[in-house]
Amino acid sequence: MNVSAVMIVKNGARTIRKTLESLREFDDVVVYDNGSTDGTLEIAREYPNVHLIEGNFDGFGLTKNRAAAFAQRDWVLIIDSDEVVDEELLHALQTKVLDPHTIYILNFLAYYKEIQIRHSGWNNQKIRRLYNKSVTRFNDNAVHENIMDEGMKKEPIEGNMKHYSYMSISDFIIKLDRYSTLFAIDNAGKKSSSPAKAFFNGLYSFFRTYILKRGFLDGYAGLIIAFSHMATNFYKYIKLYEMNLEQKGKRG
Repeated sequence: MNVSAVMIVKNGARTIRKTLESLREFDDVVVYDNGSTDGTLEIAREYPNVHLIEGNFDGFGLTKNRAAAFAQRDWVLIIDSDEVVDEELLHALQTKVLDPHTIYILNFLAYYKEIQIRHSGWNNQKIRRLYNKSVTRFNDNAVHENIMDEGMKKEPIEGNMKHYSYMSISDFIIKLDRYSTLFAIDNAGKKSSSPAKAFFNGLYSFFRTYILKRGFLDGYAGLIIAFSHMATNFYKYIKLYEMNLEQKGKRG
């Protein structure tokens, strides 16, 4: 295997074992933990191919680059603690001749609990996750980070990443609070916002997910996803509004 798997994680005990099982064929798996208290560390230590690092979280872009620096291979597969490499993707990673100047795009299959989500904008997402760290890196964005692609080719790779991102409704609430805060911090003083913008962004997000992206076909899970998208967009813009007001108050 010419690829290192790299993940950043905090409190991923419910799902990380399934992830690490799918990575048994990798001889280098970097688990960069930023403060887990739920047994994640103990699970990671059970796997002899895991290189466990404990450090700070400074936004997704910076932290992924820091974690990737510990990888023994130049080729880095970024994986989350709730994602699983399927057999077809594993075979491609073992056999494909990789071009250092290409960023490889993975196909994602999304799940709520064990329910595959086939609509709601979650189905067959294409995400850049495999790159050569001697050639490129992630940008420094706290959220919406991405692999820098100037002068790079993009190419899909065979197989799928199975994404078990939400195992309960509480997971939606925890993640929307975290992501909306990171968005506001990342954009404070850079983007404008208002209560009206927060309201209408949230409203449109629900409509787009549930109606335009046919979330209603995913049953009650589609309703949960659409409402979560609405809440995330509302809170990220209302938090940004508050942070901008606070910054203006300090300057005043």
